[in-house]
Amino acid sequence: MDTVIPGTTTRRVSVAEGVELNVAVGGHGPALVLLHGFPQTHLMWRHVAADLTADHTVICPDLRGYGDSDAPEATGPHTYSKRTMAADVVALAHALGHERFALVGHDRGALVAIRAGLDHPETITHLGILDVLPVPQMWEALRGVQGAVGFHLYLMAQEPDLPERMIQAAPDTFFGHFLDLWGRAPEAIPAPVRRAYLDACRRNVPSIVADYRASAGIDLEHDLADQEAGHRLSMPVTVLQQDWGAALGYDATALWRPWARDLRHATVDSGHFMAEEDPALIVKELRDLLRR
Repeated sequence: MDTVIPGTTTRRVSVAEGVELNVAVGGHGPALVLLHGFPQTHLMWRHVAADLTADHTVICPDLRGYGDSDAPEATGPHTYSKRTMAADVVALAHALGHERFALVGHDRGALVAIRAGLDHPETITHLGILDVLPVPQMWEALRGVQGAVGFHLYLMAQEPDLPERMIQAAPDTFFGHFLDLWGRAPEAIPAPVRRAYLDACRRNVPSIVADYRASAGIDLEHDLADQEAGHRLSMPVTVLQQDWGAALGYDATALWRPWARDLRHATVDSGHFMAEEDPALIVKELRDLLRR
């Protein structure tokens, strides 16, 4: 199979000084931006995007530091902060001619989407979040032995050089571990796509680590400041998650409720890679969101 999203063309778009994003664009109609997660690229949306291009302009970028997008050296905590990455996404949409757009993110991309919704409420019309908690709640939820599932969060939070060197010693083993562990349908990520994911991660270890490191520092600071100020997502929000609450002992809906005024929260039966494992459900949920 070709590692492309049907019905789209790929281009590079400048979003900041010295930073271009690789992006697949297709379809016609209201703009919808889809942000990928870890350890993936924009290809994770290949099924969902192919359906939604029927009546939306679908924009699927590789985040900065991922896939074929530029990966600037992290010169400080802001280089890979979610605030910076959210600004990339807004600049991308504007460069493509869309002043307002709906935004959906999975995993790391969902953290970028949350920050975009908080920082740019006048720009984001609808927000879809797949399988993540806001940063403060994420750290609070990881407790005890059950929290070992998030070991990579702690590894990549360490000071520069140690996690980079450890991961670069066996990158395919490290990134492949998550592709194997987090999914419930191995066939949902066929061999060519898996190779594309691993190839992209292997060449972007420093920037991927910098993205995660930001969530133990500057991202947490930004989210706590919004939480303390009582800031909430003002647009319609749909959150779809695995039942992590049952596994880790928390009420996911209760954790999400203070963050969104108009919230739909639901658990799904698929694994973490739900856009690839159950794209029909994700398309249905996103279409329902876009009608709100």
